[in-house]
Amino acid sequence: MQVSRMAGSLIGSEIIKIGNEVNDMIRRGEQICNLTIGDFDPGIFPIPDELATEITQAYAAHNTNYPPANGVAELRQSVSKFLADRLGLQYSPNDILVAGGSRPLIYATYLALIDPGDKVVFPVPSWNNNHYCHLSGAEGLMVATTPENNFMPSAADVAPHLGGATLLALCSPLNPTGTVFTKVDLEEICDLVIAENRRRGPDEKPLYIMYDQIYWLLTFGNTEHYDPVNLRPELRDYVIYIDGISKCLAATGVRVGYAFGPSVIIDKMKAILGHVGAWAPKAEQVATAAYLPRQTDVDAFLTDFRHRVQTSLNALYQGLTELRQQGYPVQAVVPMGAIYLTIKLDVLGKTTPAGQQLTSTKELTSYLISEARLALVPFSAFGSAHSEPWFRASVGGASLESIQAALPRLRAALDALR
Repeated sequence: MQVSRMAGSLIGSEIIKIGNEVNDMIRRGEQICNLTIGDFDPGIFPIPDELATEITQAYAAHNTNYPPANGVAELRQSVSKFLADRLGLQYSPNDILVAGGSRPLIYATYLALIDPGDKVVFPVPSWNNNHYCHLSGAEGLMVATTPENNFMPSAADVAPHLGGATLLALCSPLNPTGTVFTKVDLEEICDLVIAENRRRGPDEKPLYIMYDQIYWLLTFGNTEHYDPVNLRPELRDYVIYIDGISKCLAATGVRVGYAFGPSVIIDKMKAILGHVGAWAPKAEQVATAAYLPRQTDVDAFLTDFRHRVQTSLNALYQGLTELRQQGYPVQAVVPMGAIYLTIKLDVLGKTTPAGQQLTSTKELTSYLISEARLALVPFSAFGSAHSEPWFRASVGGASLESIQAALPRLRAALDALR
């Protein structure tokens, strides 16, 4: 059967593939610590009780018809106030677009800005930008990052690639690393974008920033979240923010995301998604509109939620740190935000008890699942090479007890390598 060149060459999600394999094993009764999908087990991390009640009430009130194309007015008003109160960002309800999670909004950003052949600059590792480039026909310019800078791009990293580019795709806290921009690094990148746009003529497309901050309410300790427009108000006409409740309220399946930015871009994104029909369900929108203004309830949930996510991340980080101190070739980056821990397992080239030499992170991933009953996602799923022994661990779908129980199994699996 003939399909389009785009569909025929589309690569499926490596994360979903690994996650599905692990879920099949779990359904067969195998005990595996599944740290793959960036999701939440609702038995461990349920959505706020008050939000659940509002959703139930919204369905009981028969909010089951089509929502407005840009989202119900009450939700856009609630989001506008939420952003002003918590981030100091002033965006009117007309500058906000609601959709079924952040993915349609990212895709709509690409389609609203990118013509086939346009250049999109994004750091590696990062989530799904390579696939969105493929879907939109963009030329993806992948910017390598380093563990020394917590895998966050610096101005020096991106500067050589900005000339002639249409979009710079950034994310903080970053999926897959759980690390964040420092104020200085983000300021310097913003200054590069400002300078690039000043160089361009009136008939040239400007350089835009897509700023994915879906995890911004999940930062830990003294970590601070920074965003482009607060740092450089001059960029207001060139930044499209991606946000929503999916991660900060453990509400991945509730499917309420929102983007905000310059009206002319948001309007085009609304038109695109209107044709696709990628709306958040109306009842969930009505419920979220009622919940977000309840500051006391939101703060109470976030305080407890952050604490429990950080406890799981810290348990994994401390366990790996102890292994490193004992001489094992492992490393982890201090958790700063999101639900992810960055892990290095520097054992490529070693041989398994079955006699297989581990030559790629794909093979190492399979070994860890079978021998340690521990499932991680290699950074190759985020654009890195299969020879780079870095992995993402997502703690939202595993209990603290499961994480703690996996550490001795990991040690035994490492001991078995030669």
